[in-house]
Amino acid sequence: MQTPEAIKTARRAIEICKACRYCDGYCIVFEAMELRRGCTAADIGYLANLCHNCRNCYYACQYAPPHEFAINLPKSFSEIRMDTYRRYAWPHPPDIIFRRNGVAVATFTALAIAITVTLTLMLRSPSGYFKPHLDQAGFYAIVPWKIMVSVAGAAIGMSLVSLTVSLRRFWRDMGGGRIFNDRVIRVLSTVIYDVLSLRNMGGGEGHGCNDRDESFSRARRYCHHATFYGFMLCSASTIVASVYDHVLNWRAPYPLLSIPVVLGTGGGLCFIVGAAGFGLIKLTGDPSPVSRSMLGSDYAMLGLLLVLAGSGLAVLALRDTAGMSILLAIHLGIVLSFFLLLPYSKLVHGIYRTAALLRAAMEREASK
Repeated sequence: MQTPEAIKTARRAIEICKACRYCDGYCIVFEAMELRRGCTAADIGYLANLCHNCRNCYYACQYAPPHEFAINLPKSFSEIRMDTYRRYAWPHPPDIIFRRNGVAVATFTALAIAITVTLTLMLRSPSGYFKPHLDQAGFYAIVPWKIMVSVAGAAIGMSLVSLTVSLRRFWRDMGGGRIFNDRVIRVLSTVIYDVLSLRNMGGGEGHGCNDRDESFSRARRYCHHATFYGFMLCSASTIVASVYDHVLNWRAPYPLLSIPVVLGTGGGLCFIVGAAGFGLIKLTGDPSPVSRSMLGSDYAMLGLLLVLAGSGLAVLALRDTAGMSILLAIHLGIVLSFFLLLPYSKLVHGIYRTAALLRAAMEREASK
């Protein structure tokens, strides 16, 4: 269950917001708030995941600290969101995974790298391992294709099953009803647009978020775009490379201006720009609307994205050298860690926010 104190704090803030109504129309959270007479724990979980953390309400609120009411919705909602990730995670991990998420992610990633490097060293002799691989065997000379695909497929499959079960639990508690119905189909295009454009990070009046202080900015929205579309480019690169190898019989490594390399390089650079931008915003921003309990998971996610992209680009840059084998093993260990940790890291927020956006769109459709 979500912690009673976090629920109590959030409920008190919501009741004051509903009485004040100064922020009506600021964002979809206040629209959804107005559709509810009461506010159950499930409602609060839904509203918290609907919040895009633009912080407009915090800087506009006359009851924010230092007022005695100390209303701080962004901070309260971020604590509830972290509780959501822990509560609905499946298989349910020990609570310490979420309480010390930064340490957990760093430790697991280090272990995944150590195991991958050890196993690849066992597959090749030292003389064959530390030498340039310029022949057609390429990366598969280090890790055979069947092993690479089997391990990656198992990790991705486990993550997908875990995320599906978690999402189903959240949707059920949120009172979303049947996922396949006419209303969902009618609002689906709106939800897809909201997710791809991050329209709700435009702020209450379209000026942007209060990323660092009272001034408006679109920096965090752009960083989100860079990270999300960087992931999509890397995924596209992997798919095209698979078609090249297994359909067209064109073996890796591919030229620098080939489609897989261009897509992968672009995706990696987007990852780095997005993660570095997020980090800069966090380091220079006003800490008042931020929950300190979230910082560990935030920095762990950014660190994982940076080493994931950096190791991939390093493999590309040094693929013709004797260092390619060890770099490839490190990169594959980080990729493995990324997918296995997906349900237990800050990255999981994407599925809960998408579900909350779908629910909000269904409510708007029903209220017409």
